[in-house]
Amino acid sequence: MGEIKKDKLDALLTRAHREVDAGILPSCQVAVAQNGEIVAFEAIGDATTDTRYVIFSATKAVVAGAFWHLLADGSVKTDQRVVDVLPEFGTNGKDVITIEQVMLHTSGFPQAPLGRTEWADRDKRLAAFGRWRLNWEPGTRYEYHPTSAHWVLAEIIHRVTGKDHRDFIRERITGPLGLDRLQVGVPPEDQGDVATLESVGEPATPDELERVLGVREIPVGEVTEDALLSFNEPDVRAVGVPGGGAISRAADLALYYQALLHNPGGLWPADLLADVTGHVRNTLSKK
Repeated sequence: MGEIKKDKLDALLTRAHREVDAGILPSCQVAVAQNGEIVAFEAIGDATTDTRYVIFSATKAVVAGAFWHLLADGSVKTDQRVVDVLPEFGTNGKDVITIEQVMLHTSGFPQAPLGRTEWADRDKRLAAFGRWRLNWEPGTRYEYHPTSAHWVLAEIIHRVTGKDHRDFIRERITGPLGLDRLQVGVPPEDQGDVATLESVGEPATPDELERVLGVREIPVGEVTEDALLSFNEPDVRAVGVPGGGAISRAADLALYYQALLHNPGGLWPADLLADVTGHVRNTLSKK
């Protein structure tokens, strides 16, 4: 097993079993990879190793990997203004926002509204971009953008390449890596292996939040229970929400992260990959 210590792996799997065996969670998957290979992959509870899950914000790393191809070929630059690519975005003071700020969650529109009725309609998404307003001056602070920033990145991909972000990701990332079960946008007829999301447990109390995270309240924003559970619906899964809608097995996601470490087949230029994964650009404090 090389550098993987069996006792550490056993401890991890034992911990993963705990909530499922206690009846708290319906299922989970655990995958561990090393040197580009899966060394452990286990399904626990009401699932098999063929079951797939909505991976929510892990989607952002996949979108980023696709976007790096635009940086590599010079189609866009990090210091370029978004409005230079998407003119309809540059309203309400947003004309100063750079592509890098969007990628770093420092662009100032963390809770910009884009509802389910707009997700699947590109014209409606573009119209929403024009209505968005800033919460604070771009580049002055960090605040996590749950979905808004990555809709902008997805549209930049489309505008520059002429391809829907779902197709571009398949052609440039998941296809070359052989990760066909990691999908951003899954057609309804291919969703039979996707686990149903369930709401379990009670919200954490302020004391519990403070003990674990050091804060007594987490702003909910757009990440509501209803929004999360909407990913049980076939039409929502098909959209490929770029900030949180990808679907995958644990093993495929682990292998994607291995690709970031080992760059199989030179998928990205080596110097660019080293830069984007090793250079810390955001040193701003959260709000």
